[in-house]
Amino acid sequence: MVFVNSRAVAPVVDRPSALEGVELDFDHDIELVLAFLNTCDAEKGTEILDDPGQWQQWCIDQGLGKAPGVDAAREIRDAMRTAVSCSVRPQAGFETAWPVQVRLHNGVPTLTGGDAIGSVLVAAARLVHTGRWDRIKICPADDCLWAFYDRSRNRSRTWCSMRVCGNREKARSWRERHTS
Repeated sequence: MVFVNSRAVAPVVDRPSALEGVELDFDHDIELVLAFLNTCDAEKGTEILDDPGQWQQWCIDQGLGKAPGVDAAREIRDAMRTAVSCSVRPQAGFETAWPVQVRLHNGVPTLTGGDAIGSVLVAAARLVHTGRWDRIKICPADDCLWAFYDRSRNRSRTWCSMRVCGNREKARSWRERHTS
């Protein structure tokens, strides 16, 4: 049996990483997805997608460009909120498609959105493919329902804020147990 040193057969070539020129900002992706999921606010009783002007302004504020119709945005947002909600099962058979583009940036394929919803979906897809999507959750408090990112080590965070929603729920639970 003959062993061949792989360096002798194939010398190591120093080449730059393929991702050097590609910007991958997962914190930006997380913030964008959360901002989209939180376009409805149960606590304040506001819904950005009720007004096309507010939806357009939201897209401009996020730097996303063209704002597609509010009905499509609401359908996609609600499906995404359902998918990350702990208390609701996603609708069986729900499927939708949205056009995104694959561009070559310095020879590296990257996904880009053609409009605001496409950009949000591209950010969400990156979170799915990097294992970060499961950390996006919806606060179970009925008067909150805020989307948040679980940064806990064991992914066990339940409330958007332990000081507000978690405290309220624990106090409510304690009162129920100790009320005669």
